[in-house]
Amino acid sequence: MIRQAKGKTPRRPPPKKTSNNQKDPVGVYCRVRPLGADDEECCIEVISNTTIQLHAPDGLKANRNGEYKETQYSFKKVFGIKTTQKELFEDVAKPLVEDLIHCKNGLLFTYGVTGSGKTHTMTGSPGQGGLLPRSLDMIFNSIGPYQAKRYVFKPDDKNGMEVQNQVDALLDRQKRDSQSAVPKTPNTRRIDPEFADMISPEDACRADGVDEDSSYSVFVSYIEIYNNYIYDLLEETPFDPIKPKPPQSKILREDQNHNMYVAGCTEVEVKSTEEAFEVFWRGQKKRRIANTQLNRESSRSHSVFIVKLAQAPLDADGDNVLQDKNQVNVSQLCLVDLAGSERTSRTRAEGSRLREAGNINQSLMTLRTCIEVLRENQMCGTNKMVPYRDSKVTHLFKNYFDGEGKVRMVVCVNPKADDYEETLLVMRFAEMTQEVEVARPVDRPICGYTAGRRQRNQAFKDELTRRLEERGGPVDGEFPTVLNQLLQSFPPLPPCEVSGPNDDVTLPRLIEALEKRHRVRQMMIEEYNKTANMLKSVLQEQDSNILSKENFIHEQRGKLGEKDKMIQNQKNEIDRLEKKSKMLEYKIDILQKTTNIYEEDKRSLQHELESREQRLQREMSEKRRMESRMQGIVTDAKLKWEKECERRVNAKQLEMQNKLWVKDEKLKQLKAIVTEGKTENRQPQRPSREKDKVPPKRSASPSPVPTGPAVRPLHRRSHSAGGERWVDHTPSTNVDLDTVLQPNIPNAIKVNAPNEKALSKCDKYVLTHQEVASDGEIQTKLIKGEVFRTRGGGQAVQFTDIETLKQENPVVASSRKRRSSESGPDGEPMEGDWTDVETRCSVALEMRAGSNLGPGYQHHGYTKRRKP
Repeated sequence: MIRQAKGKTPRRPPPKKTSNNQKDPVGVYCRVRPLGADDEECCIEVISNTTIQLHAPDGLKANRNGEYKETQYSFKKVFGIKTTQKELFEDVAKPLVEDLIHCKNGLLFTYGVTGSGKTHTMTGSPGQGGLLPRSLDMIFNSIGPYQAKRYVFKPDDKNGMEVQNQVDALLDRQKRDSQSAVPKTPNTRRIDPEFADMISPEDACRADGVDEDSSYSVFVSYIEIYNNYIYDLLEETPFDPIKPKPPQSKILREDQNHNMYVAGCTEVEVKSTEEAFEVFWRGQKKRRIANTQLNRESSRSHSVFIVKLAQAPLDADGDNVLQDKNQVNVSQLCLVDLAGSERTSRTRAEGSRLREAGNINQSLMTLRTCIEVLRENQMCGTNKMVPYRDSKVTHLFKNYFDGEGKVRMVVCVNPKADDYEETLLVMRFAEMTQEVEVARPVDRPICGYTAGRRQRNQAFKDELTRRLEERGGPVDGEFPTVLNQLLQSFPPLPPCEVSGPNDDVTLPRLIEALEKRHRVRQMMIEEYNKTANMLKSVLQEQDSNILSKENFIHEQRGKLGEKDKMIQNQKNEIDRLEKKSKMLEYKIDILQKTTNIYEEDKRSLQHELESREQRLQREMSEKRRMESRMQGIVTDAKLKWEKECERRVNAKQLEMQNKLWVKDEKLKQLKAIVTEGKTENRQPQRPSREKDKVPPKRSASPSPVPTGPAVRPLHRRSHSAGGERWVDHTPSTNVDLDTVLQPNIPNAIKVNAPNEKALSKCDKYVLTHQEVASDGEIQTKLIKGEVFRTRGGGQAVQFTDIETLKQENPVVASSRKRRSSESGPDGEPMEGDWTDVETRCSVALEMRAGSNLGPGYQHHGYTKRRKP
């Protein structure tokens, strides 16, 4: 029994063992679609077949520097509005189809703003087939005569292929033919008018260098990526009109060769272009139905059409597929139509449409991020991790960027001015993508069998048929053998009729003739075998000669290919250098303009600096003149204030002398009063009290709290009887005078020494201060102030008013009145003496607010002028 063989997909060496260091840049092409109306504003101009220029619309012409913003972008090739679909296919997709037939993978995707012509470029329309139908047509035109029978290759659901024997394949074909829903031949199918006449016969093309000694089969699959979920558009699901089931999303998996694939995705084997079209449009119709049910546009999702080509060499006889799993190769071509990028601020999307746009922009942003990281790793030599897994699109195609095939991108742009900002972002992404290089895929291993087996086998059959026909024509059957042809040349047999049971002549004669014919047949077989061996040796010799010549031709072709690759690399390098030179020239122009602007700014600033220096010199000279003048004024003022200070010091000294004299006089008067009181017994005396004794010190209480200056507003009334909370500071050294009038403040906190706790609870402060008056009596002063909070968190007191409580002795007052007639030696009253009311009233008592001595007083004694 023949074993089933599984093939690797794609059959490549492991990534770590790849020795091919050659890299090719990502091929980026640009296609410009025509304007929708002739009167629309255009923002794109095609300068050459590799360069386009973007003009900013009227509303966006000025950039930050106030210049007109015109940017040029270069591509591998630019296709204008007059480019046909055939020209685009020959430059972009045809090389990828040729690589597909030669066991190499390829990725082609269209990218651009919504409405830029991506779907028309990929799919096309009747009479103007796009890249996808033309690629399928080229594949079947190239491998049509060499296709294997259906079900010889069969997917194994693990991104690989199984090679079935002829019996299993025949059973599968009979099972398929027995199903009434599937027609037997694709030629009898009714062609859908939507894809009829996609490609005209004169546009058909085929690949060169197709291996005739291999057998091929084509498998297609069609998936959709919507909201970062993968859906199979070819999956057969039962339709329930009452309760339709939503489609099930698929997951990504990695096969044994570390290639990503969609698990459980439907793969349909197709044998013609028409059948492949039918499968594609079946998926398109299912996609439209889903869009209608979900109320979304087709541009809101990514569509991926995957074409797999399985091929295996024929055996040595050239009749059947080789049952060797190491010789089975599967290559694939992915045709991707990316969703359109757009700005939600311009489209004003809301709700679910806004979430769709966010997911689309997120997947496209992930693609940009992967490209940026790849470029940075290649240009800077870094080894950053590429975030392929952030999006299903990048995760599915990560093997292509790792060197598993060529990558090409067609950037579709709409020249209308409304899409200028989105087109600018697309151009920047395309320019960045061109700088990414992808490793060149390695060639498949060459089969060890002799090349041209199919052709030589067919030629041998044709030659043998011709010779047999020349010798007498064929016998029963499609292909007569040599022995049957030779038996026809034997002599006829003798009559075989037996006359009776006693006939002994007929049978021996027949036996003798048969034995003779047997001997002749054996001789002819030996001669035939000898001739066949001789012919086989001659054919083998010719095969060896042909093989040596083919090897020589292959070597020469290899050298020629290397030369062509070298020339192509040099051309690519020249194109890259030209592009770099143009970019540098453009940058030089910008820098030159910037330099001119800076030079003008420099000249203007230098002129302004000179004018300011002159003004500064004038100001400095004026300043020196002012300094000299002010110095003279200061000197004069200094002399003036020195004289004033000297005058004030003299006046102060005189004032202090007067005070001392007044005190001495008071002491003398007090002494006289005390002496007079002792001698005169009839004079009533004040009862002696211990409390009335004059204390030895001038002040019986400590100085006020130096927390703030005392301020006495003019004509301020006492607030001691108000409703505020007071702190009553009465020092413990105060003497109890036992007077009728006593200071009484209700609702007050009485303390002997001020503290922060008491001050924080009140907003008023009063200090009871006792001192000896000029007449020897003790007078009580109530020094009042307001409590306020300081910045540091403490409490401070600002003094605002002083109230004085004073008591007099009537004896001292009468004695003073009696002594008012005393005169000096010359009979004139003494100046400054306290002998009468007029003299006493001539002394002014003045409070100084803000004095450093706290609540105190300064008095100035002067004599009032008498009236004449």
